[in-house]
Amino acid sequence: MLWTEDQERMLDFYIGVLGCSLEKMQHDIGLVQVRAGGSLLDFVAVGGPLGKSGGAAPGRQGRNLDHFCISLEGPFDGAAIRAWLTSHGAQPGEEVSRYGADGQGPSIYVPDPEGNVVELKGTTRC
Repeated sequence: MLWTEDQERMLDFYIGVLGCSLEKMQHDIGLVQVRAGGSLLDFVAVGGPLGKSGGAAPGRQGRNLDHFCISLEGPFDGAAIRAWLTSHGAQPGEEVSRYGADGQGPSIYVPDPEGNVVELKGTTRC
């Protein structure tokens, strides 16, 4: 669950740029969910009923987490991924080999519109 000040901007990024799909909208409590493979990402509007119970949205000086990972299926073309992200106004980091839940593999960090860092991770390299 990520607290957000601008759900529409976040949805544009996660759906339009990262390719997640809209799962469910619960406007009455200020919650929108998107699907990333087998996972759901919840975006809670800080000004909505659910968000008001959690306080202010995290900022660059007080983040909730360092990063979270979305595993990508298929071939990992770091140059193409970085070009796609850049063409959509994102600022991806370099492709680096990192160790994670599925082992060692290619990885790119990219901040979302509100400063949360998303790791895009490819399949394990042998």
